[in-house]
Amino acid sequence: MIRAAAIASVASIAALVAGCFDATTIDEYPCPPDGTALTYASFGEDFLAANCETCHAADAPSRHGAPEAFTFDTLDQVRGHADRIFVRAAAGNTTMPPGPDDPPADERARLAEWLACGAP
Repeated sequence: MIRAAAIASVASIAALVAGCFDATTIDEYPCPPDGTALTYASFGEDFLAANCETCHAADAPSRHGAPEAFTFDTLDQVRGHADRIFVRAAAGNTTMPPGPDDPPADERARLAEWLACGAP
């Protein structure tokens, strides 16, 4: 019985880890042919403030383990981490932000478009 439970646990962990490598990358998500109407001012700044900067801002009261190298206070910082932000939070990638108040799929799709178009 214990052996079966251990095998099931290992299988569950393996499936979870394998799922981490199935993430859509920014290179696999094309910018629309006509570009995007989304800009930092019209979309990115508010999305990041609402969903990322609780942990990924330089002045966050508690970064909850977010590495200091991953700070998204400025557009240049976001562009510098666009690949990582995409694979964790854009399109169907849902590992960030953690918790029950995740952005809805349509907002993640808008984030994917904005990042894939170079975060204008």
